[in-house]
Amino acid sequence: MTDATPDQIAGGRDADRLARLRAGLKRRHARETRFKWYGRLAIGAAMVFLAILLIRIVEQGHTAFYAHTVTIPVYMDPARIDRAYPQGSNFEQLAAEQELARWGIADDAAGTKAAQMKRLFSSELKFTAAALVAKRSDVIGQTVPLAVPLSDDADLFLKGEISKATPEDQRRLTDQQIAWLERMKAEGVIGAHFNTTLFTKGDSTQPEMAGVLGAVVGSALMLLVTALIAIPLGVGAAIWLEEFAPKNRLTDIIEVNINNLAAVPSIVYGLLGLALFINWMHLPRASPIVGGLVLALMALPTLVIATRSSLKAVPPSIREAALAMGASKTQTVFSHVLPLAMPGVMTGAIISMAHALGETAPLLLIGMVSFVPGVPHAIDQPVGALPSLIYIWENASERAFHERTAAAIIVLLVFMIVMNAAAIILRRRFERRW
Repeated sequence: MTDATPDQIAGGRDADRLARLRAGLKRRHARETRFKWYGRLAIGAAMVFLAILLIRIVEQGHTAFYAHTVTIPVYMDPARIDRAYPQGSNFEQLAAEQELARWGIADDAAGTKAAQMKRLFSSELKFTAAALVAKRSDVIGQTVPLAVPLSDDADLFLKGEISKATPEDQRRLTDQQIAWLERMKAEGVIGAHFNTTLFTKGDSTQPEMAGVLGAVVGSALMLLVTALIAIPLGVGAAIWLEEFAPKNRLTDIIEVNINNLAAVPSIVYGLLGLALFINWMHLPRASPIVGGLVLALMALPTLVIATRSSLKAVPPSIREAALAMGASKTQTVFSHVLPLAMPGVMTGAIISMAHALGETAPLLLIGMVSFVPGVPHAIDQPVGALPSLIYIWENASERAFHERTAAAIIVLLVFMIVMNAAAIILRRRFERRW
């Protein structure tokens, strides 16, 4: 038998080594492929959960964007209307009795059927009729058509949220009231329309008359105060810590505390705002100025950390070149480093403002959980905010408030998207400029 030569032995070892290398390379490529699929699956799962969330919110809240109105003829009986004070007249009872009489339905001595009919109309009827009489007193003695919203329960029935198949003792509408609604719908006096009230009025105890305008204005005023305080202070603190502050024990303590403050629960800032701004400084409770100050304190750590990271990302050669050309430290920072870091600074501002917009716990502690009707006009007036309004409506007993809760969430999401889009546009302008 012939022994293998050294060249053959070396060739065999090279072949084995090459085979092992190819097998290892194949395993690495397989791991890379699996990792890519893991990432795709993670993104896909996140998108699925996000889609489920959005679909559920839209499914629950889309009905709040339209409402039903009934148009009924009402005889302005001079014997039951006070010309000097029409607001004191019982227009709801008057309209209910006349509607029953028009259908030829006799009521009992206690007025039971009129009371049931009256509950189908919104309380807005009396305000609409009183305003008409106050504006035109000549309508007294005439029959005028009044277009008024239906009550929240009647509106929910027409939207399919209350089923006729449900036993009568388990729903707030009786069989007789449902029959009356179906008759009015068959007569064509009930119509559906876009719910402008949702966007033109503030909060109300009546679901059909409740809107988000007051909360939107309150959130906007609070964000204005937050931005005016947090952005200058946060960016200034980050510039000083990153570019000018000496590296010693004091700055190390400050940096550690800033990082710790970024992780503090938001309710702690609410307690701080309650103790500092309301109990000690005696600022108006539930006002945009207090809410803005609390949210500014909460947004500062995030803004400082993001701005410092943006400043660190600027290449050191920029600073060295500016200093070599004779620029001072201040000129270097504000004329060269900060403009290049501005996109990152804008990103930090977007994140901090969006975080502040969605916070609820601090606002509840400074009094924004209370009922605030109307629309605010100053930063020292009591206001509501979208997060606190969502909390209030979700905990309301009336079922119609629940669909408005989802609608308010949609408005909040649109508000955040518009705000972020505006900030992104500003960021891109900075990028193109520099």
